[in-house]
Amino acid sequence: IGLRKFKNSATSAKVTSNTRAVGLLLIYLFCGIVKNSKMYGGGAAPILVLSQNTKRDSGRKVQLENISAGKAIADVIRTCLGPQAMLKMLMDPMGGIVMTNDGNAILREITVQHPAGKSMIEIARTQDEEVGDGTTSVIVLAGEMLAVAEPFLEQQIHPTVIIRAYRQALEDAVLFLQTRIGVSLDVNDRSKLLDVIKSCVGTKFIGRWANLAASIALDAAQTVLIDEGGRREIDIKRYAKVEKVPGGTIEESAVLKGVMVNKDVTHPKMRRYIENPRIVLLDCTLEYKKGESQTNIEIMKDTDFTRILELEEEQMQKICDEIIAVKPDIVFTEKGISDLAQHFLLKAGISAVRRVRKSDNNRIARACGATVVNRTDELREEDVGTKAGLFEIKKLGDEYFCFITECKDPKACTILLRGASKDVLNETERNLQDALHVAKNIMLDPKLVPGGGAVEMATAQYLTEKGKSVKGVSQWPYRAVAQALEIIPRTLIQNCGGNTIRTLTALRAKHATGGSTWGINGETGELADMKDLGVWEPLSVKLQTYKTAVETAILLLRIDDIVSGSKKKDRDGETRAAAPTEESVKE
Repeated sequence: IGLRKFKNSATSAKVTSNTRAVGLLLIYLFCGIVKNSKMYGGGAAPILVLSQNTKRDSGRKVQLENISAGKAIADVIRTCLGPQAMLKMLMDPMGGIVMTNDGNAILREITVQHPAGKSMIEIARTQDEEVGDGTTSVIVLAGEMLAVAEPFLEQQIHPTVIIRAYRQALEDAVLFLQTRIGVSLDVNDRSKLLDVIKSCVGTKFIGRWANLAASIALDAAQTVLIDEGGRREIDIKRYAKVEKVPGGTIEESAVLKGVMVNKDVTHPKMRRYIENPRIVLLDCTLEYKKGESQTNIEIMKDTDFTRILELEEEQMQKICDEIIAVKPDIVFTEKGISDLAQHFLLKAGISAVRRVRKSDNNRIARACGATVVNRTDELREEDVGTKAGLFEIKKLGDEYFCFITECKDPKACTILLRGASKDVLNETERNLQDALHVAKNIMLDPKLVPGGGAVEMATAQYLTEKGKSVKGVSQWPYRAVAQALEIIPRTLIQNCGGNTIRTLTALRAKHATGGSTWGINGETGELADMKDLGVWEPLSVKLQTYKTAVETAILLLRIDDIVSGSKKKDRDGETRAAAPTEESVKE
């Protein structure tokens, strides 16, 4: 058709130029169809590698989406930074309420769909497990690191160039913190240690009771400290247990010089107050052995059944005699105690506590110097704990608690928390865990840096100056890291309701003239010298914050493709997850 139209237009003078154009267009179209049919093998469709239900995003779009997700997560908890931090109220799927300003606790309760958002939540958890504090800072900083990379991506700078500059900036910042700005601390100076813990607790809900919380955290960390042969260990998770008892006031909270267990003695006639007790810890049952599953016994004579009962009684008598032989005052066991065993122990004047948790048993062992024994026939005099000064049963609220206190040099302790309600107690416990971790970090690595955004401004100032000597395109992303660090003092000013631009400019001027300890007073939003204000932070927390934030930004900038898994559609048109295959079930 195209050729005929073109031919006619050439021979006939009457035909308009439009007809000639249509002819040419049809010829081009025909050539294109022939070319495509050769390419795909005679009109075949292009090959599909991925399943039709699989969604794939790639390129610049993915990188910008990841940055938006990171910024969104950072915006959620930006208001939780500093002493004037706001609380977030979260409802879990079961209808329970969590009120907190702890970054990790907030993100743990939030359900996030975007994969980049999930990895941001993961870094808060890592920070919490590694150093216990700085979870809010790390998220805010990581979000800002991503935000400052956005203009470079829009200017078509390759992500690898940005990543290289970020990594170099991180190395320089870490070196600067360790050599230039870090201040050593005397571990035996209690007042200085308390100041550091107070500056951590000051941003939390228990900031009003900062003195009490700081002394509790320091006492607990010093109690569980083990220093033998140059090896220093502070195991807070296992040996510093927090017991929450609703009722009373927060001022009644204290560190016990020993251990407290939520148990009562098994028999009402047993002694409930013993001074200088001898304590035996068992990991075996004080009941007669039962068959694992179904057991059949064939009885031939009428006396056989009586004999079986006698054997059980003799077995119990033997076990109790072995315990009584070491003359204990109290027996703790992780398993059950039969009525018969209670009878024998009561006759010998021994108090017994049953079904104690293994972790509690280990704490009692460390506090009173006892050894947990697996079999009663292996009990020796050296297994008995004699370092405890007092054993007593007390009633707090509706429940009975067993106190083993006044221990000589205990290596385990219990922190007793009192408060108005469970919500208050839960938040107090979260805050106290942060304070305990800070105490542990200072005692293991006694180096400090000024708080209140001073260290961020000093590092930003240093990186800006050093950025001038970086050659090529890399200097712009390098300087952007310095700009991102300023988000911490900026957020502190915003949360106080201060004038952000004016205060931040004044702070930059201070640091330019050598005032490296100047930062933001978190209470008022004004400039202050952190040395005079006494706000210090552990160096280990800051190093971990910077490393985690920059590494996460690097990780998310490296992603250029997101492939989401297959979903099958129901008849109603609703999508649901694909049915599990045999291989996936095996895995």
